[in-house]
Amino acid sequence: METKSTKAFGTDAPEADLKPLTIQRRTVNPTDVEIEILYCGVCHSDLHTARNDWGWTTYPVVPGHEIVGRVTNVGSEVTKFKVGDLAGVGCLVDSCQTCNSCKQSLEQYCQNGWVGTYGGHDKYLDQPTHGGYSESITVTEGFVLKVPENLNLAAVAPLLCAGITTWSPLRHWNVGKDSKVAVVGLGGLGHMAIKLAKGLGASVTLFSRTPGKIEEAKSLGADEVIISTDDSQMESVAGKFDVIIDTVPYVHDINPYVATLNISGTLVLVGYLGGLDPILNSVPMILGRKSVAGSLIGGIKETQEMLDFCGEHNIVSEIEMIKMQDINEAYERLLKADVKYRFVIDMASLKS
Repeated sequence: METKSTKAFGTDAPEADLKPLTIQRRTVNPTDVEIEILYCGVCHSDLHTARNDWGWTTYPVVPGHEIVGRVTNVGSEVTKFKVGDLAGVGCLVDSCQTCNSCKQSLEQYCQNGWVGTYGGHDKYLDQPTHGGYSESITVTEGFVLKVPENLNLAAVAPLLCAGITTWSPLRHWNVGKDSKVAVVGLGGLGHMAIKLAKGLGASVTLFSRTPGKIEEAKSLGADEVIISTDDSQMESVAGKFDVIIDTVPYVHDINPYVATLNISGTLVLVGYLGGLDPILNSVPMILGRKSVAGSLIGGIKETQEMLDFCGEHNIVSEIEMIKMQDINEAYERLLKADVKYRFVIDMASLKS
């Protein structure tokens, strides 16, 4: 298959800085869409992958899975996109399309292994996939998303991961105008959970360890902020919430939050992967039919639904724009949670 050289930013070792690279992108197949990348969000997963924190990175790696841009070329069989259209690509660029999950538009749970936007396997080139820290990307039409024209394009980019990661559980657990939702953690995921839950009509509470975040949270749409280190405040919301979206990305005690769930309520982990410490106490779960669940990004159909909803309700991420050349500094700031609330790379900087 023919390829073309493409400018990118990536790394070839866990301890190395990201630097300019040249990668090969495939030329368009009949069902492919080629996109000039205008903006790419910076996700914690990008940093974890670049530094091999999860132990499965193949080098060289080009991160980035919050991608928005314009269509520059389409294959002969493409029907949904034309040159000049706005388009987005999230965390997935392929899946088997035949398993039970894929048939339900739940490609993120593909039973034969979905293909990540970076670090997956490109079956056409027989090499790892490369992400959005690059000039362009070529993706099968079924994994390309339509982006509403009325939104700030740079601020749309984080919707493709931070947005869908919180939207999917809100929809799955049927959040609506009578729902009481709480969000644990106010970062890239947490601020989107507040905006989207509020957009769906729910009453929204933020759990925070930091009193200094009260005004921030309310400006994003939270109705109430509970300081989770204050026992009396935590007791005041015992048994209150139908759904809790827990966005904290490291091990933490979830038992105090389970106590704030209503009968049949669910706490959904979207930020942390791993064992719980301290251990989960099953007593309040059994006595109140409470659940602790997990959720992973979202399928393509659901992601498109979220983008359309955000277009109708003027919901975008709060961002800080950076140049591609500043990515290593941005990673260091990300480790300190020093961003409100998502870095987005202006990919025009890659041309300089």
